[in-house]
Amino acid sequence: MNQSFRGLIAFCLLSAICYAAVVPGRELVTRSYMDEASSQAGSALRLAVSALAGHLSRYEPLPELIADHDDIKKLVSDPDNPALRQAANIYLKEINSLLESSDIYVMRVNGDTISASNYDGPTSFVGENFSYRPYFQDAAEGRQARFYALGTTSLKRGYYFAAPIRVDEAIRGVIVFKVDIDSIEASWKGGEYKILVSDPEGIIFMTGSPEWLYSGILPLTSERLERTQASRRYAEAALRQLPLRQHELGGHRLTTIADPEATREYLTLSHYMRDADWTVSVLMDTSSVHAQARTMLIAVLLSIGLTGLVVAIVLQRRSRARERMRMQIDAHNELEHRVRERTADLARVNQRIEEEIAERRLTEQKLRQTQADLIQAGKLAGLGQMSAALSHELNQPLAAAKTYVDSAAVLIERDRTDEARDNLHRISGLIDRMASISRHLRNFARKPNEKIGPVSLADAMADTLEIVAVRLKIADATLLVDLGDSSTLVQAGSVRLQQVLVNIITNAADAVEGLEDRRIHILAERTENKVVLTIRDHGPGVPPAITERIFDPFFSTKGVGRGLGLGLSISYNIIRDFGGSLTVANASDGGAEFRIVLNQAPAISEAAE
Repeated sequence: MNQSFRGLIAFCLLSAICYAAVVPGRELVTRSYMDEASSQAGSALRLAVSALAGHLSRYEPLPELIADHDDIKKLVSDPDNPALRQAANIYLKEINSLLESSDIYVMRVNGDTISASNYDGPTSFVGENFSYRPYFQDAAEGRQARFYALGTTSLKRGYYFAAPIRVDEAIRGVIVFKVDIDSIEASWKGGEYKILVSDPEGIIFMTGSPEWLYSGILPLTSERLERTQASRRYAEAALRQLPLRQHELGGHRLTTIADPEATREYLTLSHYMRDADWTVSVLMDTSSVHAQARTMLIAVLLSIGLTGLVVAIVLQRRSRARERMRMQIDAHNELEHRVRERTADLARVNQRIEEEIAERRLTEQKLRQTQADLIQAGKLAGLGQMSAALSHELNQPLAAAKTYVDSAAVLIERDRTDEARDNLHRISGLIDRMASISRHLRNFARKPNEKIGPVSLADAMADTLEIVAVRLKIADATLLVDLGDSSTLVQAGSVRLQQVLVNIITNAADAVEGLEDRRIHILAERTENKVVLTIRDHGPGVPPAITERIFDPFFSTKGVGRGLGLGLSISYNIIRDFGGSLTVANASDGGAEFRIVLNQAPAISEAAE
């Protein structure tokens, strides 16, 4: 009853700790990752704004320069002269080709186009009237003008620069540059971030997501639609409202957009470009942020659970040790009592000697049975061996760190700062060692949810050795690893490949434990587009009768309580999922030899090309 009460208290305490870690911790972790994501999105926003501003600034002074050309001034002074028109057309086409702009054209003060760089094209601007455009109206009044719109003739999007053409201080016409910025928009497609540019009415006119084009991020009120229609900014393009909802989290602006496939949440950052009268926005999908927060919380809960498991195992071992001690004392007292009884019987009745001998033999048999039960209980206690070894691996650096801290305090008091600093470096190394042990066990225990891709065989083996180091130490086994080229990549999943290696190396350690030759060999060889990994021990090998069944589920040659017989079955299916194979055979000079064949993956640089 007392033990059950303590267990209930421990369970309640662990539940309270988990609740305290999840409820407030989730918001803190999410906010931290959101701050980091906001910093990354801010960098992307600055790059996008700089690219747009740099692209437009190349063309800003050009209209005024070309407006000062003699051929252009002559044309607006005598617009009906065919020779002047032809000369201006040829000049504008050459300049347009040289500057790699979209179109250049000249208009009279009434808005009629009299010369254009596309004069000989199917969508020539010559003869068109663009007096309704705001850029023409501003330039006709003597001001430099900018405007973004969808061409009503060419139906191509572009940014317009306009300047007045002055002859003897009088405005005789307007010259317009149309700049194509589709190349910048094309660079936004398929990136990590979604980038969009909206006009003063909140309508998206540039974006790496074509499905959002000409959508309103502000309510499309009748006033906004009337102003847009008056300038014919988007010609006959259909405008629609983008289904979005905005809210804030920890000072960050979040936008939820209902896409046709699914509803997604984005972290949104915006920048207003005053000269262009645009608003550039960067949207970053927050699903990865929430996934990172969930992963961190799961890691914390696993750490708490592992700590609780270690405490439970320690308490259980102490309880079993006390129980074994009580059993030994009871058995010893019982034996002494029976010996005294038999001795008295022998002194009184000699004729019962044979019966006494038989009774003593029976007592010895019971004692041996009791000892066998104690041995079996010791075997059950060995189930916590791995957790106890991990506790030992962590306790050693903790104890050493405590010693170094006490020593450093004394050294600082004695003004021996150099020696104290050396102690601090040693403490840092011990902390790194504990972090490495915890990190590898946590990564190995994490449920794999990864795609198959290039995996470094050397990195996977290094992580595996961190995990099996304790088991190898217990078995006193020597691991000899030869992976050849350290840059070898295989087509696999990192965590699941580690799981296979841990299973096979652990089985090898079990096989050689207690033998004279406790070597385990690991050899990697490359053959054409395959990588062959051989793991061989010097144990008793695999009996031929069970070779065909060794990869079957729940089949095990180990004793009761030492495994479920699933390790090799799981490993076999993992390697098959990778497109490889796992086989076992007996080596010619003894011992089992597991052979893993995997597809060789291309180098990362080649894959990127």
